[in-house]
Amino acid sequence: MLTSHPNLTPWHKTKIPHTKISNAKSENNPSVQNAGKIKRLVLGPDGRTKLNISPDRDFYALPRFVTHVDDQFISTLTNLYRERLSPGSEVLDLMSSWVSHLPKEVGFKRVVGHGLNAQELAKNPSLDYFFVKDLNKDQRLELESCSLDAVVCTVSVQYLQQPEKVFGEVFRVLKPGGVFIVSFSNRMFYEKAVAAWREGSPYSRVQLVMQYFQCIEGFTQPEIVRKLPAPGGTQEDRSPFGWILRLLGLFSGSDPFYAVIAYKNFKPIYE
Repeated sequence: MLTSHPNLTPWHKTKIPHTKISNAKSENNPSVQNAGKIKRLVLGPDGRTKLNISPDRDFYALPRFVTHVDDQFISTLTNLYRERLSPGSEVLDLMSSWVSHLPKEVGFKRVVGHGLNAQELAKNPSLDYFFVKDLNKDQRLELESCSLDAVVCTVSVQYLQQPEKVFGEVFRVLKPGGVFIVSFSNRMFYEKAVAAWREGSPYSRVQLVMQYFQCIEGFTQPEIVRKLPAPGGTQEDRSPFGWILRLLGLFSGSDPFYAVIAYKNFKPIYE
C-alpha cells in the first residue's frame, strides 16, 4: 500500500528552516566555493558513457513504485542505518525514490530527499522536503555547507557520470564528523549505468566507490560492509520455479549487499 504524506511539499516551494537555498553560481558564494577538493579524477571519458544517452529526466519521467532490491537487502540496509545514523540527525537521501529504508523508530530531525521523479518523492513518507535535480547535468547541491549529519545513497551510485564532483558536494554539505553511506547490489538499469560500472565485477565496483571517496580530500578511509547470499541460496532460490526463472534470465537469486562508508574529517566516537 502506498502511503501519502499530506504535509510533504517540493522543497523549492517551501521556506526551509535552518537551511539556506543558494541559486547563485558566483565564485564568491561560499556554498559553492567550499566543495570538497578533488585530488584526482577516477573515471576517464569512456568510463562515464552510457548506452542510453537520452536525458535522465526523460528516462525517469514515469514513476516506478517498486523496490529495486529484495527484502533481505532492505533489512540489512535498515539495520546499517540504525547503527550509523543517530536520533536527531539531519539526513539527505540522495538519488531517492518513494522509499528511503530508514528505521521507522528512529526520530530524525529532518530528512530531505533528492531524486529525478517528483511523484515518487512525494509518496515517500520519510521525507520532510524534497528537490528534483539531474546530477549528471548539474552537480551543485542547493544546501548550506556543513548543514547535514548524514547523506545516504541507495542503489543509485552507478548512474553518476560526474561522481567526483557529486562526492565533493556531499563533503561540503556534511558537518565535520558527518557520514556518507553508499549502498548497492548487482542490479541496475543497464543502459543507464556508466561504462565503468556496467563492465565491472562486484569487486571492481566496490573498489570504484572507494576511489570516489578517496579522490576527495578530507574523507576518512572508506569502510566496506558486505553481506553475500549463502552459497546454496535460499529455499526459494533452490525451488524448481526459481530454477526456471534463472534459466530465463529473470531471477538471479538473493541480492548481495555492499555498502561503502566514510566520514568527513573524522569518525565520531560515542560512549
